[in-house]
Amino acid sequence: MKYFEIVYTLGGGKQNSIVLESSHKLEAVKKFQEKPLGALLSIDEINEPFSKKIEKLKASFASSSLKRKIPLEPYIASLRQLSVMLDAGIPINHCFTEIVSMTTHKQTKEIFQQIALKIESGSGITESFEDFSYELGNVSPAIISLGEQTGQLSEAVEKLANILDEIHENRKKLKKAMRYPLIVITIMIAAFVAVIKMIVPQFKQMFEEYDSQLPYPTQVLLSIESFVKEYGLVIVIAIASMIFIHKTLYNKNKKYKYTIDKYSLKLYLFGRITHLSMTGRFLFVFDKLTNSGVPIIKALDISKNIVENDYMRERFGVMQEAIEEGRSLTDGFTESGQFENITIQMIKAGESSGSLNKMLEKVNKYYSSKYNDLVDNISTYIEPIMIALIAAFLTLLALGIFLPMWSMADAIE
Repeated sequence: MKYFEIVYTLGGGKQNSIVLESSHKLEAVKKFQEKPLGALLSIDEINEPFSKKIEKLKASFASSSLKRKIPLEPYIASLRQLSVMLDAGIPINHCFTEIVSMTTHKQTKEIFQQIALKIESGSGITESFEDFSYELGNVSPAIISLGEQTGQLSEAVEKLANILDEIHENRKKLKKAMRYPLIVITIMIAAFVAVIKMIVPQFKQMFEEYDSQLPYPTQVLLSIESFVKEYGLVIVIAIASMIFIHKTLYNKNKKYKYTIDKYSLKLYLFGRITHLSMTGRFLFVFDKLTNSGVPIIKALDISKNIVENDYMRERFGVMQEAIEEGRSLTDGFTESGQFENITIQMIKAGESSGSLNKMLEKVNKYYSSKYNDLVDNISTYIEPIMIALIAAFLTLLALGIFLPMWSMADAIE
C-alpha cells in the first residue's frame, strides 16, 4: 500500500491536509471524495507516516501477546461463566461481551474480545474459535462445533471446561508432588555452600598457624570452595547459557525437541511420569470426544495434538494412520508401542463386542489410577536417592569438620 497526502480547502479559504492509504492515486482521490471535507487542491505520494508505523508496531505487539498458549485456569473460569449464561438463554453476542467485561486476565480478555467481534461480524462460533486454535488448543473448536451441530452449546461448553479442568488438575498435582523434593535439594545446596564458604576456610587458617596438614576430607571441601570461588561466576554464566540455549532450541528446533522428548522418557521416574501423563491425557480427551459423537479419525487427530511430547505425539499418530488405512483401532494401539498389553486386550474386546466407548472409559480410568498412584507416592520413590545424597553430604561435612578438630588437638599437644 502507498500513502498520499491530500491538501484541501475548508470554508473561508482555510487549508488543511489528510493522509490516506491507497494502492494508487486515483483510488486515494475517490476515497477523499467520499469524505465531505472540502475542495481538493493537491495530492502527493509520501513515505509511510511515523504515526502509521507506531500503529503497526502496537498491532504487532498485540498480536504477539495473543500468540502463546493461554493459561487454563482463567480460560476454564470464562468457559463456565459462558455455559451458565448460554443455559440461561442470553444471546450469544451478549454472553461474550459479558465475559470480556468480567475477565481480568489480559490474554483471555483479548481473545474473547476478538471472538465477540468475529461473531458480531457474521462469523460462526466454531469458526471464531478455530482462529485461536493455537492459543486455546484443538479441543476447544471441536467441542464447540459439536455443540453447534447438536444445538446443545451450553452443555458442550461445560463439557469442554470439565475436560480442560481435568488436565489442569493433573498438572497441579504433579507440581505439588515435586515441591517437597525440590525444597530439600535447595536446602542441601544452600547448606553445602554455607559450610564451604564460611566454616571450612576458618579451619584452614587455624591449621596454617599450627603448621599441621589438613585431613583429606577437609582438603576436598577446601578444593571445592577454591574452585567455586575462582570459577563460580563462570559456572553460573555457563549454566544460565546452557539453560537459555536449551530452551531456545527446544522451542525453535523440531529435531532437537523430538530428540529431547524421546530420551527424556528413559529418565528414572520422571520418564514414567511423563509417559503416564501424556498417555492419560490422550486417552481422556479421546474418550470424551468419541462419547460426544466426534468421528474416531478426527478425535484421534485432536487427542494426539494435545500431547506436548513430540515423540509420543508421533507414535499416537500411527493410530490415526491405521484407521485411515482401514485397519482396526486395536492395530493402531499395538503399532504405537505406547500401551501395555492389558490395554490393547481391553480395546480389542471393546471393538469386537461393540462397546468401545465403555472400554475406552475403563482404559482411561486405568491410566488415570496409575498416574495418580505414581504422583501421590513420588516422595516414596525419590526418598532412597535423597537419603543417599543427604548421607553422603553429611558424611563429607562431618569428616571435613570433625577430623580437623581432632587433628588440632593433636597439634596442640
